[in-house]
Amino acid sequence: MTRDPVDPGSVTVEMAVQIRGWRVDDDYSWRAVARAASELWGSGHGGNQLYGGYLCAAAAEVP
Repeated sequence: MTRDPVDPGSVTVEMAVQIRGWRVDDDYSWRAVARAASELWGSGHGGNQLYGGYLCAAAAEVP
């Protein structure tokens, strides 16, 4: 991943907790994370796998 379209500053603590839950607890793929985020927050990225990876990376930077 070279270009990150998700600003870690735009991911709230609550969002990071939700994203981590999907990825770790629910074993979602990056595609499934992107799809769930699009449905919950209206991100408009659908099931874009790269976007899911960017979301997970951004969530990992949130303390």
